[in-house]
Amino acid sequence: MADTSKIAKNLERFAQAIAAHDRENPTHNAYGIGLAHFDLERLGFEEGEEVLPGITIHADSGVTGNFRVLCDGQHDGELEEAEEEVVDAVATTTVGGGSVERRSF
Repeated sequence: MADTSKIAKNLERFAQAIAAHDRENPTHNAYGIGLAHFDLERLGFEEGEEVLPGITIHADSGVTGNFRVLCDGQHDGELEEAEEEVVDAVATTTVGGGSVERRSF
């Protein structure tokens, strides 16, 4: 069994992370906390254990010492919006009697 003060601190951090997630993503529903398998065992949690109302613990391939909020939303949408349109540009420059063609993609 893990030290109860460590468990209490982690539960507090989990609750803070869930609250921050819900505040920043009102259309997504958080359902769990993802922990590295090592941390899950070290802290004495079991897979699927409910640690907060409606929030369960899940083992994932994350880095030990970190956790992540699991939700039903897609957070990749922000990355897609940030992508810019790529345009082929061709420039010809004469260097030392020859020509060099440069392309950027």
